[in-house]
Amino acid sequence: MSFLLGIDIGTSGTKTCLFREDGTVISSALAEYPMYQPKPGWAEQHPEDWWQAVRDSVGRILAETGISGKEIRGIGLTGQMHGLVLLDREGKVLRPAIIWCDQRTEAQAKGMEERIGRERIIEYTANPPLPNFTAVKLMWVKEREPEVFERIHRVLLPKDYIRYKLTGEFATEVSDASGTLLLDVANRSWSGEMIRHLGIQRDWLPRLHESHEVTGTVHAQGSKETGLAAGTPVVGGGGDQAAGAVGNGIVRPGVVSVVIGTSGVVFAFSEQVKVDAGGRLHTFCHAVPGKWHVMGVTQAAGGSLQWFRNQFGDAERNVADLLNKDPYELFSEQAALVEPGSEGLIFLPYLMGERTPHLDPAAKGVFFGITSRHRKNHFVRAVMEGVAYSLADSLSILREMELKVSEVRVSGGGARSPLWRQIIADVFGHDVYSVRANEGPAFGAALLAGVGTGLFASVEEACEQTIRVAEKCRPLGENRAVYDRYYRLYRKLYQDLKEDFRLVHRLVADHHGAE
Repeated sequence: MSFLLGIDIGTSGTKTCLFREDGTVISSALAEYPMYQPKPGWAEQHPEDWWQAVRDSVGRILAETGISGKEIRGIGLTGQMHGLVLLDREGKVLRPAIIWCDQRTEAQAKGMEERIGRERIIEYTANPPLPNFTAVKLMWVKEREPEVFERIHRVLLPKDYIRYKLTGEFATEVSDASGTLLLDVANRSWSGEMIRHLGIQRDWLPRLHESHEVTGTVHAQGSKETGLAAGTPVVGGGGDQAAGAVGNGIVRPGVVSVVIGTSGVVFAFSEQVKVDAGGRLHTFCHAVPGKWHVMGVTQAAGGSLQWFRNQFGDAERNVADLLNKDPYELFSEQAALVEPGSEGLIFLPYLMGERTPHLDPAAKGVFFGITSRHRKNHFVRAVMEGVAYSLADSLSILREMELKVSEVRVSGGGARSPLWRQIIADVFGHDVYSVRANEGPAFGAALLAGVGTGLFASVEEACEQTIRVAEKCRPLGENRAVYDRYYRLYRKLYQDLKEDFRLVHRLVADHHGAE
């Protein structure tokens, strides 16, 4: 028996999982690290923290299971998308990575639109310039840190920095590269037009692969630092959303996934390149060769509940420690005591600006409708409902684009809550399914490693042989009627507050000197 390893470089930590060939989880380990916000709207991490987390989590799995690195057939990498990792000629990191949720680059995104043209950028890359995308971050470095820009030798994404540390290879794959704004998504190749317009060097960018292809093998130093066997194949893997979709079986038309991680994503498979004319949804290459996907993003989904827990959940965390429970489980149990609609309390989950559908980095989080009757559990439920409303925005655009929605599968940390699954079913008005595997992108990355090393003939076969639907949650008609009314109000609130968001955004930026 050989094993597959999936490594997921997440925003709050790295999750490493070991699987049998049939997809059964043998062991998983999480190693956490901080996110730094030196100015309002900024978000950075140290790539060395990711590498340390990989060493720690892989070492723990090998030690706890007693499995030798030589028994691992292949390794798949996945992780947070859009992050900017810059290396010099010696392979050393030039500055902290600017990660996906950073919002400092609004001026650079607008500048790209003015210089190149929004429609032309969509023609080149299938997506408009947004502050989150890697190329926009690179332009910020060019303008604000020219001394760093002059020393760039390589530009990598977070998971591909780990690939470099494991194998010595500079490589990526098409699903993650789709989020750079440097990829010709339709043709699955780097965009010469974007490279020329932005004034960057083609050889800064890594080799491109399909997600299942072997990109290199663990080298001697990578083996020494992790305990993995030298020569172990490492496949392309995928951006966290594409890999997570593989792990949920989103590899055929009509099956849509909803992921509640730090961010929230509604993800639909597509046989062709389909682009939302308004740029509200992203069109990226799928981890399935020759296929694409369309997705909408809520910047702070599980991240909203995590923020609430961190700021107001000391009591729950203390009780959870005593009961040996997850504090989120306590939050969910208490929120379940509140009626749908949270007695008029509505939450806008725009803690990190918002992508779908507003494309507005200035958007702010809001609790609306507070009264003296509202207690903490009302606020928790309102957070869950607000995230569900935001995800429903993405689903409505998929339907506008006439993408088939026959089955909705929900996953991610937030999906462990039965209440949150029920809220999503009620807000969507659609049956919601969970699947047996709950290791998310790490599982999908491991399946891609199985394809790349010949265990499975295709990504579709890997999913068919390993993924099983576990539970079904039906929408409740009485709840659906309540949420329809509140959802209309939720959508109106953003429009009413849009200009005020921009005003407070400017006030905070002026006060703190944010760029």
